[in-house]
Amino acid sequence: MFIVHLAGHLGKDPETRFTPSGQKVTTFNVATNQRKGKEDVTVWVRVTVWGDKFDKLISYLKKGSAVIVVGKLQPPTSYTDKEGRTQITLEVTAEMIEFSPFGKTDRPSEGNQQQNQHDDGHQTAHTPYSKSSYSPQTIGQGNAFSNQVDDDTLPF
Repeated sequence: MFIVHLAGHLGKDPETRFTPSGQKVTTFNVATNQRKGKEDVTVWVRVTVWGDKFDKLISYLKKGSAVIVVGKLQPPTSYTDKEGRTQITLEVTAEMIEFSPFGKTDRPSEGNQQQNQHDDGHQTAHTPYSKSSYSPQTIGQGNAFSNQVDDDTLPF
């Protein structure tokens, strides 16, 4: 299983449903763009959230919201579309979701505060673009790395 970081925009509002056993599952699609030559290619990734661990944050997600998702990439699946072409589906089970500091949003102003919600249930707030305010979280553990990264340590 691979851990991936996605940055993109929601294609439509999140949808919540319940399994026959009563477990809550929320899904939404994230469009990510990459450039191939002079052409932009959009790759759609389905994001699945099990349970209610991101309920507070998901209530603010709407079509077009810029998000960053960290999660486990599921094995790709394929299907045949209406035109008879084989399509590949990518799905990620979310471990962390946060609003992206890049991209437009329709959310009300939060005084330059960015809200993050991690899978361990805690939320953090920080000002975007401030090096000292960002503390990465270890997936599934909620422990901050002790080393801060600055521009002098980056290889590029």
